[in-house]
Amino acid sequence: MKTRRSRANKPRTLPSHWTPEQALAVFEAVEYLRDSLWARYGPHIQQAWREQLMTTDDSLEFESGEPF
Repeated sequence: MKTRRSRANKPRTLPSHWTPEQALAVFEAVEYLRDSLWARYGPHIQQAWREQLMTTDDSLEFESGEPF
């Protein structure tokens, strides 16, 4: 089953009350999570990303005799 990234299209709001130190802590935690996910699932993530980007409408149709 193919999942969609519907959440990716929704606007995000971040707390405006965080201190710089809190923001850095969250940034570092997200970075660590990203690196860990990539180390464990990198090839699978790449394949899922490819599949998500490819649609049947992406195929180009060329007509013979037409210039570029």
